[in-house]
Parts: sequence; structure tokens; C-alpha cells
Amino acid sequence: MLAGPSRRDASTLHRGSNQTGVRAYNERLVLSLLWRGGPLTKTEIARLTGLSAQAASVIVRHLEADGLVRRGAPQRGRVGQPSVPMSLDPDGAYAIGVKIGRRSTDVVLVDLVGRVRARETIGYPYPRLAQVTRFIDDTTDALVAQLGARASRLAGAGIAMPFEIWSWSDIVGAPPGVMDDWREADVRRHLAARLGCPVGLHNDATAACAAEMLFGGAERVGDALTIFVGTFVGGGLALNDGLFVGRTGNAAAIGSLPLRGPDGRPRQLLDEASLLLLERRLERAGIDTAGIWRPDGDWAAFEPHLTAWIDRAAEALAMAIVSAAALVEIETAVVDGIFPSAVRDRLISATAREVAHLPDTGIARPTLRPGRIGPLARALGAAGLALSERYLIDQNTLMRA
Repeated sequence: MLAGPSRRDASTLHRGSNQTGVRAYNERLVLSLLWRGGPLTKTEIARLTGLSAQAASVIVRHLEADGLVRRGAPQRGRVGQPSVPMSLDPDGAYAIGVKIGRRSTDVVLVDLVGRVRARETIGYPYPRLAQVTRFIDDTTDALVAQLGARASRLAGAGIAMPFEIWSWSDIVGAPPGVMDDWREADVRRHLAARLGCPVGLHNDATAACAAEMLFGGAERVGDALTIFVGTFVGGGLALNDGLFVGRTGNAAAIGSLPLRGPDGRPRQLLDEASLLLLERRLERAGIDTAGIWRPDGDWAAFEPHLTAWIDRAAEALAMAIVSAAALVEIETAVVDGIFPSAVRDRLISATAREVAHLPDTGIARPTLRPGRIGPLARALGAAGLALSERYLIDQNTLMRA
């Protein structure tokens, strides 16, 4: 289970309005406040939003009647009536998150506070459209059936996937033409029609960045680069505490960042820091590679190839991080992936050592830290963005201080 959002300084959210006709905005404002800072009493909500006590009370009553918030135990021991803290009701809403990857597809059901209620995964050597679509259809049907009478509280869904996934067919070893069906596929529209609710489509690494922002528990995101290491390496960018997706939704596509390989020839980051490289090392050594795609597996069996991969990946990641710091002055570089946490920590330590060795004249080196989500980050981020779109202040300003 993933813990809900941590308590934050919510005083920086937009101010509310007491005018008629802005109820929907004020409700989103209060829900955002509880997401970031709850539980809170009505008095605290009024103070933090600038709403009158009466307006705040009315908004909270509406949200309670809608089943989105619930009362906590009265806080006694103070002068006057006991205070009643309000918090988000986990069963108030749900969202489905889908991650379509080059080696696997994940589907998760998430509640209003970010807890994963159910998850299903399918693995494959490369994604066939018919196989992936059938798995998503069957799984989402089962999840909706699992909700039963609460299915009406399905707020939306999100899909996280590499853009132009068909262009990776040669690299993942798919036979010629097998992945061409993806060119004309509209998986977002297909799932929206099946579920009868809004569905968003996001770059997979951007969704992982969103998961870190929405559910990672950090006190402040600031300007941060999230690096997610999967079959290939990708990135997401937060600027001024808001998710930055760019003109085409593919901002911070660091996997395509040009580098110099050990032989001096031009390479890309994905050629140096992707798990596909580790898989190929193991295959050449005659070692079973299935465990790479199982984060709970025993990766000790991959030595000494794992250490060699970490060293090579760390050198490339360090150059990418310093380049990002030179361009946008990121404060933090977050590293996460589908590997076990011990492997993630080794990769971060090695990367930090490499960063320390790079020239930094005119560059403020960012802090490196581990991601707090793990292998489900992309699916969870897609679901979190669906909840944000439905109930919270604009997702690009949700985290802004």
C-alpha cells in the first residue's frame, strides 16, 4: 500500500472566493488543501483559504454530503465547542492507472488518498497491441466489478506509455512489423469509451515524476528532475513546484540526451543507463534474465555484471544530471526505477561520486535522492493525474509554493 499525501504547508494555495458561482473552484481548493495539509478543522480551512467561516462550513458540508471528506474524532480539551478535523475519505473517489511499457503493462486501482487497492501486471518480450488491449480490458472490467456499488465513484483513468512506442521495435527485439499496429491505435479513446469516464494520456516518465510529486511525501518539490530507470531510462521535470510537460508532453526526455560513449562515439543516455543493457550482459553470460523484470527478485545472482552496469550507468547519469543543472538549475535529482531499493541506492551512490568528479564551474550541483514510489510510479502517476484533474486545483499549480 502507498501512503497518502504527507502533511504540507498549505498556506500557499490560492485564496478562495466568497462570491456566488465559484462553488466548484472553492470545493477544489478545499480538497487540495486537505490533500496537502489535512486533516484540518473548518476554522483552519477558513483561515488558510481566506473564506469566511460560514462559506468554509458550507463548502465542507457539501463535500461531506458528496462523500469526498469525512469527520474525524472531536478534539476536546479546548475552550468552546470541540474541534472536528476533516480529511479526505479514501472511498470518496477512485482512479485507474495504466502503464504500457516495452516489457510489461501494469494496471492499478487507486483511492482518493493514493492507496493502491488492486494491481495486475502482465509481462512480455515486446508489446503486441491486441495482447495489451485485451489485458487492459479484462483487468479494468474486473476492477470496476470489484468496486460494485462504488463504481460510480470512478473519477477517471490515466495511461502512461512511451510516445511512439512502435519506434522501439528493433531495439526490444520485436519481429519486423509486429508493433506497427500501435501507429494507428488510440488506446486513450478506447479505454474512455469502455470505462465511460475521462482518460488522460501521458509520457511514462512524466507520469513517474507526477507520482513523486503527488504521493512522494516530499515537503517541497521545487525544481527537480526525476529519472526513472526501466527497460529504457526516461525523465520528468518539475519547475517551480509544478509538473512541466512541455509543448508536446515529452519534456525532460533525457533518454534521448546525446553523450559520448566509452569509445568516444556519439551515444544517447538510453544506450548507457537502461536495464535493457543489463539484460543483454546477462544473456551473453548465459544467466536467466527474467528476474530483471521482477523487482522483488534476487539480483545478487546478477553479479559481477550488475556492478559493471551500475558503474557505466552512473557515469552517464552524472553527465545528464549536471547538464540539466546547467540548463535549468534543478535543485534535486530524484532517481527511481523498477529495480530493488538496494540496487537503486547503489546506483545513486555511484552517480553521486561521478557527479562530484565532473567540472562544475558556474553550476550549482543538485542534491541526489532516491524516489519514494518504486516500480509502480508510472501507473500510479497516471492515476494520480486523473484524480488531480477531477478534484484538485490545476495540477501544474497544485505543488506551487
